[in-house]
Amino acid sequence: MEAIKLEIVQDYINQFANQPVYVHLETTNGAYASHFNANAYNVGAYIRNARLTYSQGKIVEHEGSYRVGLKHEIGWIYAEGLTDFEFNENNQLLIAGHDKEGRLMVALQISPEPFSY
Repeated sequence: MEAIKLEIVQDYINQFANQPVYVHLETTNGAYASHFNANAYNVGAYIRNARLTYSQGKIVEHEGSYRVGLKHEIGWIYAEGLTDFEFNENNQLLIAGHDKEGRLMVALQISPEPFSY
């Protein structure tokens, strides 16, 4: 993965608009929080292979990282705290947010085909 380049990621997001895609969205602080701070509260969310068609996608800079929003028929999907991206050989856009130690905190992925398990 490499640091997000806003214009490049926006072009990839636009490439998938108005066609059915599969989305993976994950947030976690997992064991990181409680392992280092007994008072920390663990939170997380995970959805894989949600099939949708979004009409608009947008990436914006937000407080030193990035936010991506996908507008679909009945609402929005968004992820923030994103820092890195990759467009791979399977035509998948992988966007992630890592903390200062390189640990995954958030992931948003878009693919024309379901993600494998």
